[in-house]
Amino acid sequence: MAGVAENLLKSGEVSAMIRQGFISSPGLSPTSSPPPASLGPASPSPPRPSFPSPKTSTLFEMMSQEGVPHRTYPPLRQPSGDQNRLRLQERIAAILAREGPGDMELSVSSSDGFRVTVTAHRRVLAAGSRFFAEKLAGVGGRAGRPVAVEICECDDAEAYVEAVGLMYSGDPRRSLAGEDVDKVLGLLKVSVDIKFDDGILACLDYLEAIPWSEAEEEKVVSTLGKLQIQQVCEPIRGILQRVSVEPSTSANTDSIYLGVLDGVLQAKDKKARRDMKALIARLLREDLDQSNMHYNKLEISRETLYHLCHKCLDCLLQLLSEAANFGEGQGDRASLMGEVAREADNVQWLVDILINKRIADEFVALWADQSELSTWHSKIPCMYRFEISRITAQLCIAIGRGQILVSKDAKISLLRTWLEALYEDFSWMKRACRMFDKKLIEDGLSATILTLPMAEQQEILLRWFDCFLSKGDNCPNIQRAFEVWWRRAFFRQFTGDQDHLQPQIVVSDEQT
Repeated sequence: MAGVAENLLKSGEVSAMIRQGFISSPGLSPTSSPPPASLGPASPSPPRPSFPSPKTSTLFEMMSQEGVPHRTYPPLRQPSGDQNRLRLQERIAAILAREGPGDMELSVSSSDGFRVTVTAHRRVLAAGSRFFAEKLAGVGGRAGRPVAVEICECDDAEAYVEAVGLMYSGDPRRSLAGEDVDKVLGLLKVSVDIKFDDGILACLDYLEAIPWSEAEEEKVVSTLGKLQIQQVCEPIRGILQRVSVEPSTSANTDSIYLGVLDGVLQAKDKKARRDMKALIARLLREDLDQSNMHYNKLEISRETLYHLCHKCLDCLLQLLSEAANFGEGQGDRASLMGEVAREADNVQWLVDILINKRIADEFVALWADQSELSTWHSKIPCMYRFEISRITAQLCIAIGRGQILVSKDAKISLLRTWLEALYEDFSWMKRACRMFDKKLIEDGLSATILTLPMAEQQEILLRWFDCFLSKGDNCPNIQRAFEVWWRRAFFRQFTGDQDHLQPQIVVSDEQT
């Protein structure tokens, strides 16, 4: 036997088989047995499969065991405390045993030392997998001596064993019921590797039917996106329809946004409206924060948001005029005031979206121009109107943080129209607003005032000084702005000498 093997090595026939990947090099595989003497010349390379298999680190080793004593394997090494793999081996072995005595020993191992060996049936594996059919073709085994097959260095040895067990199922799709998505994705990859067509289709059917979590969704899309298999393009496309945006949807983004936002603004149920506002605002923030280059943003247009702003302001103006002229016996005043508060809250929500999208500059000018609204506002008791002053506070906070960039004229106009109303409503804002941050409003107002020319700072702050002395804590405390203005005006006087500000340019006639 040794002489025959030596002749085969010298003739180059075994080397040819090694190059084809049909058997392993004796020097590379310490567990390989010498090739049998009855092996003939190497068969030609198998034709290119129609299901291309992704590159993996799997090494397929197969040897016909004619005349060679039954092969022994190192004992199964299980990580300490890991019983799952042992149960896997027992479960798959039980499934395979239902077909009766096997004629093939299949050993699968991974790089972490895990190895599982089961007795399988050549006809089942060859019928289920075109990969096994190609490798087993022409390899005979001596009666009573099973063919030994090794799949070494697997990325996912458990998935390979599961895939073999799936070949023994009369209904692979049903066998996957109740499994988790990660496991099925692993089975799908292996099924592609070994050209297990029924397994591929079963995995795709499962993925199409099962719900995915958001984390699983990313894995499914990534895995399916890498499968370039002509025969299953349609099933894959059908699965990805769950997450794919049709061109018609992208084209109608504005109309979809408009319908959703307008529905929230018109909602009658208070709790539902509040919940949906929080949800939509969070989704829009996620869209702005998304850094994934593959993430397709569906931007809501500036025009759509400002259309809704104008609509809400028109409604608010109408409600305030009705409230100001409300007389005895004309109906339910509390209901009307509730509508005023709702529209004010709607405007606050839209302004928050504008600020987050960095497009609130136009709204500052729009709000500053609401002189008629401000007039009606002054004719309504504070307890009914304070929500409107929260819009002014909201804008001042954003301006003070640098989130809204507007000219000094726009800021002056804003404060002249709405600052007195904010002073008057401040005590009710503190008392009635659930989420009221006194310091945040005071800091935003101070920062906004200090960006104005000194003449406007003086006018506004001296008026605030009188208001604060009469109202105390019922007026915003912007003494920090007062201190800065005072130092600017009396300690760090800057005359603004234009001659001093001109750049000094020296022209020399000397040649260098």
